[in-house]
Amino acid sequence: MERDQSNKLAMMPMNKLLVSMSLPMMVSFFIQALYNIVDSMFVAKLSEDALTAVSLAFPVQQVITAIGVGTGVGVNALVPRYMGQGEPRKANLVANTAVLLCICYSVVFLILGLTIVSPYYQVQTNVASIADGGITYLTIVVCVSAGVFFGQIFEKLLVCNGYSTLAMLSQASGAVFNLVFDPLLIFGLGPFPRMGIAGAALATVLGQILGALIAFILNLKRNPNIRFRWLLLRPNGMVVSILSVGFPSMITMGLSSATTFCVNQILLLYSTTATAVYGIWMKLQNFCYMPVFGMNNGMVPILSYNLGNKRYGRIREAIRLAVISILGLMVTLAVIFELIPDKVLAMFSASETMTRIGLVALRFCCCALPFGALCVIFSSSMQALGYARWTLVVNILRQFVLLVVLFGLFHLLFHNLDVLWAAVPLAECISCLLAIFLARRMLESLKR
Repeated sequence: MERDQSNKLAMMPMNKLLVSMSLPMMVSFFIQALYNIVDSMFVAKLSEDALTAVSLAFPVQQVITAIGVGTGVGVNALVPRYMGQGEPRKANLVANTAVLLCICYSVVFLILGLTIVSPYYQVQTNVASIADGGITYLTIVVCVSAGVFFGQIFEKLLVCNGYSTLAMLSQASGAVFNLVFDPLLIFGLGPFPRMGIAGAALATVLGQILGALIAFILNLKRNPNIRFRWLLLRPNGMVVSILSVGFPSMITMGLSSATTFCVNQILLLYSTTATAVYGIWMKLQNFCYMPVFGMNNGMVPILSYNLGNKRYGRIREAIRLAVISILGLMVTLAVIFELIPDKVLAMFSASETMTRIGLVALRFCCCALPFGALCVIFSSSMQALGYARWTLVVNILRQFVLLVVLFGLFHLLFHNLDVLWAAVPLAECISCLLAIFLARRMLESLKR
């Protein structure tokens, strides 16, 4: 790592450092979150069945994102750690090994996209219009998922070396492409053919590929700390290191995918509209958590670098500032969504039935935002500082066990769709209390 970037991570006042590392990523993640939001908004104009089809695809998209993000987290933690320890050779080996993993992921998901999509939809619904649209959409997204994997790695290599603004540019470019081409390809505007739901999928994957290409070029041209070498693209011990650090993040998002699938099966007992509403909430939640993920991307290399230098006071200060800023933002967002759930649903061309279900759902679910955000911050801190097992415990409980159990329990006890939505804030609240307890133990151990 260049001296100025090393000094930045080690010496810059923490409030300025956290802002400079995190703010560009928050902005880019906000823009990137529009991928799914915009897809759903435009697809909803086709029909409610089309919106349901895209909502049912979301768990598989989460699996793809989970693998990309988890690998990126491993890179984001290990590269600055090795740089802080004065071992740039190992840092470069991490970067090249991550590229090899992305190649493998892309091949595997190409095969899966051609084989599992149709059975996946047949298990969930017998409504032909939903299944047909979903198969079309998901086949494209899964087969052409390389942009997700490579985009995450190349962006994290910029972030963890102190080039957050460049990472923001790469992410934003792909998101803007998606925003522009979604309506053009879905509705056939101008010289473009009307592709319907396939157009939404195509705009998404092309935007992801564009963002990945730009991030790769920026690493080649502007990141002197990383060098890509063909000879380093081979299996080695860094595969285990990357995956061991990133595995809790993969589990977090992967379990979220399994949770969405299970919750959808419960909601389908009431109506397909309920699953469409849950799909809207998941994408809104993802949008609201973008500043949290941006903060994580800025915070993790700071924690990892200062752990390598044994600057424990800066570690505690970084976590404290991250918690204060994110908590304030999430409370604000929760209040806003509590006040305008009808306006939010109108963005998705909600029918009268969807509006009735959605008003109750959003008002319950938005209460969960502050608790969930704190869980993410504390979990990422534990992961970056070598307490990955604690992160795993919190994530499994939060993302799968508590939510699925509470949805199932409320269904058995009340048989009332409106009551089911209370499972979301209750699960987040319990998980948050556990995360706070474990984080305090971790910080106490750093004092020693």
